[in-house]
Order: sequence, then C-alpha cells, then structure tokens
Amino acid sequence: MAILLTGALHVAAQTTSVDPAVLTKANAGDAAAQVQMGENCAAQHDYVQAAAWYKKAADQDNAAGEVHLAVLYRDGGKGLPRDMTQAAAWYRKAADQGDADAQGTLGMLYTLGQGVERSDVEAYFWLDLAASVKGLNQAQYAANRQVVGTRITADELADVQDRVTKWKAAHPRAESAQ
Repeated sequence: MAILLTGALHVAAQTTSVDPAVLTKANAGDAAAQVQMGENCAAQHDYVQAAAWYKKAADQDNAAGEVHLAVLYRDGGKGLPRDMTQAAAWYRKAADQGDADAQGTLGMLYTLGQGVERSDVEAYFWLDLAASVKGLNQAQYAANRQVVGTRITADELADVQDRVTKWKAAHPRAESAQ
C-alpha cells in the first residue's frame, strides 16, 4: 500500500465528470481539491485511486483527507488491504486536530482494541472530547462515554478529565470549528 500511495504527484482523472479546475488545483497540491478528487474516485468505485488522492491531502494535515483514508483502511476490500493500525493512526491525526467524528471513532477503537491497545481510559478521553462537540453523533458519543466510564476508576476518571480540560485549552479553535 505504501508504494501505491506515494506515487507521482500528478494523477489523471478517471472519469469525464471531473471538473478540470478541481483536477488542476489537486495536481497543484490543494488539499481540499485532492479530497474532492478522492471523493469523485470513490463515487466511481475506484478506491485505490481515491486512497491516493486522500493520502496526498492527509500528508498536508488535512483532517478530511485523514478521515477518508482511515475509513478506507478500516473497511479494506475494494482493492485495498484492511489495516486497523493504519486506520487508527489516521483517525488519531484527525482527532488531534479536533475532528469530533474522528475522536468518537478513535474512542471506540480504544474500547475494542482495534488498531490500538485496548484502553478504557483512552477510550473515555476521546469519547469525552467527541461528546463535547455539537453534532449528529454527539448523543451517541456521550452514551458510549457513559458505558466506558463504568469501567474506569475514580482516579482514572479524574486524570482523564484533567487531560480533557488541558486538551480543550490547547485546542480552542479545533473545537469551535466543528
């Protein structure tokens, strides 16, 4: 997969429905356009090419590219290997940038021990951050956090709440951007 994803910078459009201006921007290194190209390829069921575009955006710390790439690694198939370690790593990068859905997913990966070492403390941390952001999945993240919270000690809870407070103080824009 690594060789596939680190290919040439200029990738030709696979369909005629690609906006030439978006392709030009993507080839010039515009991360948002690269995500758009990845979405276009995924819509055409060309997941290998989609992964290449998402990787270009993700390599520029674009959270959307990171999440899309994580999903492809998580799901596998479609011409791509399933790699939960890679999926977790890409979700972590997006979560670190404040993406609430990546935080919620990462929390569940810690709960299940998929791609990361199982840790209810880490799961609670990420689920708490995700549950603090208004959105469609906020209630689910809060419910998942509550379940995980029953499996950690009072001292662990106090420590994780301190970490959450520090994280939020260090990432004020990431939270408001949701």
